[in-house]
Amino acid sequence: MRERIREILSKKPSDDILTVEGWVRTKRDSKNVCFLEINDGSCLKGIQAVVDKASFSNNNLLDSITTGAAVVARGRLVESLGGNQAVELETSGIEIVGPCPQDYPLQKKRHTVEFLREKAHLRARTNLFGAVTRVRNTMSYAIHSFFQENGFIYVNTPLITASDCEGAGEQFQVTTLDIENPPRLKDGSIDYSKDFFGRMAKLTVSGQLDGETYAMAMKNIYTFGPTFRAENSNTTRHLAEFWMVEPEMAFCDLEGDMEVAESFLKYVFKKVLDERSEDMAFFDSFVQKGVVGTLEHVITSPFEHMTYTEAIKRLEKENDRFEFPVHWGSDIQSEHERYLTEEIAKRPVIVTDYPKEIKAFYMMLNEDGRTVRGMDVLAPRLGEIIGGSEREWRLDILENRMKELGLKPEDYWWYLDLRRYGSVPHAGFGLGFERAVQYVTGMGNIRDVIPYPRYVKSAEF
Repeated sequence: MRERIREILSKKPSDDILTVEGWVRTKRDSKNVCFLEINDGSCLKGIQAVVDKASFSNNNLLDSITTGAAVVARGRLVESLGGNQAVELETSGIEIVGPCPQDYPLQKKRHTVEFLREKAHLRARTNLFGAVTRVRNTMSYAIHSFFQENGFIYVNTPLITASDCEGAGEQFQVTTLDIENPPRLKDGSIDYSKDFFGRMAKLTVSGQLDGETYAMAMKNIYTFGPTFRAENSNTTRHLAEFWMVEPEMAFCDLEGDMEVAESFLKYVFKKVLDERSEDMAFFDSFVQKGVVGTLEHVITSPFEHMTYTEAIKRLEKENDRFEFPVHWGSDIQSEHERYLTEEIAKRPVIVTDYPKEIKAFYMMLNEDGRTVRGMDVLAPRLGEIIGGSEREWRLDILENRMKELGLKPEDYWWYLDLRRYGSVPHAGFGLGFERAVQYVTGMGNIRDVIPYPRYVKSAEF
């Protein structure tokens, strides 16, 4: 494979003939010289290809090179006379592989993210979205590296399921039935026995329940895959299709869960700062001032721990400043999460032991009968970035919790079997990958940190 531009830019000047492949970002012409900036997506800056028109035999070809064209350039790497780069390509030959007409949407000017969202098939060619893509890639690799280095086994959980992990019912249905004329039972309801799976099936909202089954055999596992929520939320923080990272650990309690979550975040953030310094400097300068400093602070700060009850007591003293005043039993909103991290603790906070009424059925019930062994990791500037818990591993209590919430235990027979056959304390957490990318890059809208966003009324591309 040929060297990428990122590697070429790190080289010293040489008489060796190099080949550069990429797309033209900008073109500047003078009477005697043509300057092309060529980028191949490997780094923020492209390489400057300098063409001396006096020694170049085909000036008509140069005239036909436009912004957006795909080219292959050959020449020597020489010291640059300009101040924006250390080296440049003294071009001896150039070939247009893919010409680009003048109506190319990404001309040399600043485009809004809203405009680029409409051109999602081209937006990776911009500096902004190229940087987002590289950071996303580095974070993805770091996630796998963290778990693999710590003895976790990667498990692929199903995307099509008959179970609702969260119990909220916000799932997309999957069917092969004729939706205009589905088969019906005598009472008029749809006969799902005639469907492909012989029952109602939906897209998964989480791989957690299936992940737990493998943790009960492999001890420490993780999933990293797409999940789906049919949630009618048109905000900067919600997607209908997004990726989740979900480790599950057997013989583990809430304390161990919190320890892994903190180590995990610090590991991933450090990898990004170490390996994507150029891109992170770009985000710090043009997207979110101070984003690098925030990540450095998270990496170096021990996370503060407080119970939900303690957090509510502190927040109630400031209720006048909040749009949504808090009380014991209410959910903690984003404004409260930010206040806890930015004003009270001035560092990341892990809040534990929430009221059972506002948390999922699978969280372990505390001895007080009112709260569960759940946790949320809150980060400055964002709020919740990780949610997790010690899982309820006692069969009778789990069955009672299901019935309290209107869930049918028979629908979860296999999940309950884990509590019948060799049950052990276990815990896990979930990280919404796109929210983590949004946090690291400082991007204002979650739709801009995934290649093709899916949200209400939008499934383009």
